[in-house]
Amino acid sequence: MLIVMQSHATEEQIRNVCARIESLGLKAHPIPGSLRTAIGITGNKGAVDLAVLETLPGVVECIPVSKPYKLVSRDAKEEDTILRIPAPAGDLVIGGDKIALIAGPCAVESEAQIMAVAEPLAKAGVKLFRGGAFKPRTSPYSFQGHGEAGLKILAKVRERFGMAIITEAIDNESLDLVEKYADVIQIGARNMQNFSLLKRAGRARKPVMLKRGMSATLDEFLMAAEYILSEGNYQVMLCERGVRTFADHSRNTLDLSIIPAVKQRSHLPILADPSHGTGLRRNVLPLSRAAIAAGADGLMIEVHHDPGQALSDGIQSILPGEFVQLAEEVRQIAAVLRRTVN
Repeated sequence: MLIVMQSHATEEQIRNVCARIESLGLKAHPIPGSLRTAIGITGNKGAVDLAVLETLPGVVECIPVSKPYKLVSRDAKEEDTILRIPAPAGDLVIGGDKIALIAGPCAVESEAQIMAVAEPLAKAGVKLFRGGAFKPRTSPYSFQGHGEAGLKILAKVRERFGMAIITEAIDNESLDLVEKYADVIQIGARNMQNFSLLKRAGRARKPVMLKRGMSATLDEFLMAAEYILSEGNYQVMLCERGVRTFADHSRNTLDLSIIPAVKQRSHLPILADPSHGTGLRRNVLPLSRAAIAAGADGLMIEVHHDPGQALSDGIQSILPGEFVQLAEEVRQIAAVLRRTVN
């Protein structure tokens, strides 16, 4: 159910409608728009008595939402959600006519390694630095990350280079630490349907990047995002990172068709991760260009100064110089689409 408020509805009227919804044992989700506020309703097991709500001051109409995902859909919010990530070097805007470039190594290996990668990326204009302190790996014998010590190294990147930090949380305990140290919380593909973790991310007060699961459908992807929004966190961006197919020429298949599909159904920004999406360094640049052309709101790229010695995913990490080339190519494609890289 969606309550559409009048364009001139007052804050008091919006609060009164939310209070009436809550009195019915339901949950109200105010969704401000450029012209008017809508209020999503969740928690209803069946039909809601529209007459109770339609007569409240400030209400234009009540609209039933047929899709299983209520808050992430275009029905709830017609215009694009635009996220603003504060960073000492300048805020990063994601969505709308802005394209974001997120870059850094797969894993935090050492302070020297992180600084060696962060310095050229900062000079290239990157405002959101990625790096994994917690690494969910297929093998229990692979490098698992340095945990809080890795988060402290990432915090030094913010201090030294002015970039915001995004890093992955793999469970509720690690999310507590990530929320403390990072600016954006990442939920990885393996945890896309870890519903308790999604609910905990929904209670966080920092933006969340949700990556698509390795075999998730579009509806499953959007329903996972719905878990986060239903807990009150509306600062969510999606990320296509490749799905498992029968193809043997790449590690995964980057599904660029999901980008326009998400934009048709949802107001949330969607980015692409061509590093995991292909798993091969030689494919990262061409698939990055294709993702921007397909309408992606940004890219998440793995960059390492010495990929041959990387402790995690060196085979798909590009060099800092290659990233500089990619950034210039993305800016040229963005200009054709009347968008800008920030």
